[in-house]
Amino acid sequence: MEKRQVTKMGGNSITLLGPEPSVGNKAPDFTVLDTDLMPKSLEDYKGTYKLISVVPSLDTGVCDRQTRKFNEIASSLGDDVVILTISMDLPFAQKRWCGAAGVDRVVTLSDHKDADFGTAYGVLIEELRLLNRSIFIVDKDDTIRYIELVKENHDHPDYDAAVAALKKIRG
Repeated sequence: MEKRQVTKMGGNSITLLGPEPSVGNKAPDFTVLDTDLMPKSLEDYKGTYKLISVVPSLDTGVCDRQTRKFNEIASSLGDDVVILTISMDLPFAQKRWCGAAGVDRVVTLSDHKDADFGTAYGVLIEELRLLNRSIFIVDKDDTIRYIELVKENHDHPDYDAAVAALKKIRG
């Protein structure tokens, strides 16, 4: 499996597993679990624009804020956009967190079972079995149109750039 050291956590270099996806390439398929333990894949969101917000764990400050921020933004994006937040958190923990946080416009998905998303998108942190903070925007034809791989996991992604990129591809 491909390994890359292109990012950090707490100032320490970490190793990402999986191929590095590129803008313009077909989005890799994946299987994750929703909060009801049902498998979900890219196919389940066919025909929509997908903003995929990847976080290490919802129970940390930056991940919490990132997910809440995209939940706020979701209402202004339209019905043809789905925001998926993918983490290694257990589906039960995601459901509990969403209920406590009042997050209801973002779909939380767990990669805990197989790390299929993390390895397909090249964001699985080898040393921690967590996902590297990142943003992927995938169009209705399942082509990757935007990628932000945060270089330091304690930093926020560029929310404005992600939303601007999404709005630009929607026309």
